[in-house]
Amino acid sequence: MQESRLFKILYYLLDKGRATAPELAKDFEVSVRTIYRDIDALSGAGIPVYAETGRNGGIYLMRDFVLDKAVLSEEEKRDILTALQSINITQNISDSQILQKLSAVFQLPSENWLEVDFSRWGNKAFDNEKFALLKSAVIHNRYVRIQYANSNGEINERIVEPYKLAYRARAWYLKAFCMEKQDWRIFKLNRILDLEVSEESFVHRDFPGLTEPPGEENAKIILRFPGEMAYRVYDEFDKTQVRQEAGGGFIVSADMPEDAWLTGFLLSFGTQVEILSPARLREAVAEQAKIIYEKNKP
Repeated sequence: MQESRLFKILYYLLDKGRATAPELAKDFEVSVRTIYRDIDALSGAGIPVYAETGRNGGIYLMRDFVLDKAVLSEEEKRDILTALQSINITQNISDSQILQKLSAVFQLPSENWLEVDFSRWGNKAFDNEKFALLKSAVIHNRYVRIQYANSNGEINERIVEPYKLAYRARAWYLKAFCMEKQDWRIFKLNRILDLEVSEESFVHRDFPGLTEPPGEENAKIILRFPGEMAYRVYDEFDKTQVRQEAGGGFIVSADMPEDAWLTGFLLSFGTQVEILSPARLREAVAEQAKIIYEKNKP
């Protein structure tokens, strides 16, 4: 408990600049004597904190003090700067001078060695605007009206309570409570065709920590690929899902949602995939391939 209070006192002084012992005692619900013991403990730990007596006295941190080795290691400070550099999509961080300010506080150079942009090729402006609007709606608990294309190709309108933006398997998702379904849903950002953030706010619900889209059950999918498809196999699947055969081919075993998206995904491999299991998926893909042939035959 004392360790937690020491950190809180430190951050209070970093934020306010100064405080009196009675102020801190009231804020942390301890005695003034306990506050002075805490100040001694901070000083003993190497934090340059001191007290001045008199009418304008109080408890201070040395003016040049920065959040340095006493709290964050060199590696931790570099990790913070790297994280801010990498997520430039969320708020034009490079333009907001946050990196420069933190670099000065940490007394470290901001090395521009990494760039991450989650927008699609040729669609940067809309993807970034969509992300920024949804981020704001999540933070401020605002309802969002979305136009969404589901996995069956149907486009419909939903009103949702947005709770979390998540990045998984090279795609962004919105985890939200759907007012129409009265249940939790996961929406792929690329399929949100349009959106409008409401001025109306919602009361925050207990978030269940979704990991898979509700209502979708995964099936064990077993596939065979020839050796020349190694680049695509390792692009799409984790190495733990891949077994190389003696002849150079690959067997992939993966748990995947058995839906229209999966059929389209497997068709994207053309003639370079063989579906070993389940049989119903093999039949579904073959049927779709026949339809494609009939539509495009000479």
